[in-house]
Amino acid sequence: MTTLNLDPILHSPRLPDIAAVLNERLRDEATRRERFYEEMSDAQKVEFIDGEVVMHSPARNRHLTAKLNLTRLISTFVDQHGLGVVRDEKCLCVFPRNDYEPDIVFFGPETASRFHSNTMKFPVPDFAVEVLSETTEHRDRGVKFEDYEAHGVQEYWIIDPTEGRETVEQYVLEDGSFQLRLKSGSGEIASQVIPNFRIPILAIFDTKENLAALKTMLG
Repeated sequence: MTTLNLDPILHSPRLPDIAAVLNERLRDEATRRERFYEEMSDAQKVEFIDGEVVMHSPARNRHLTAKLNLTRLISTFVDQHGLGVVRDEKCLCVFPRNDYEPDIVFFGPETASRFHSNTMKFPVPDFAVEVLSETTEHRDRGVKFEDYEAHGVQEYWIIDPTEGRETVEQYVLEDGSFQLRLKSGSGEIASQVIPNFRIPILAIFDTKENLAALKTMLG
């Protein structure tokens, strides 16, 4: 995570005025956030980012295919080995300022043990996946990348499902910053957070490859 240089603000004679503006902004955001919680519906995919409610449009087929393929592989492996809990895009993850519904998230057993049947607000996940689209890429690579990095998401995969450009980027948190471990459209990818989870990258994008990987996984 990039270190913030606050010295110019801390030593400014206008510090009280700056603090007052920031506190007012945060109070207003808190009010809007509570309204967001009251009005959100499980029929919609919505997020609360930078004080605003973000509504998501229906996804393209290539996006849905990649998300479904990877969810199937991760959830099968995690359930098979009792490693924790996997959830998909309707899982509202609460960060200190923002609320996200990542495409796929994984929680290790310690965190997952605190969930119950009525849990609707989930904590920061150990592992998150976002599948890019034209309307979300700037957030997936921008505010979400920064927020996930700053608040302890241990591993973050960014998947580009665009035809002819199918790739996955794997970022791992090291000393508070995301480090790019892999960017590829071929070969294998091994999670650093989900123990022993390793799959062919093509299994994310191709249904036949996905079924073959699932068959191998199940023995």
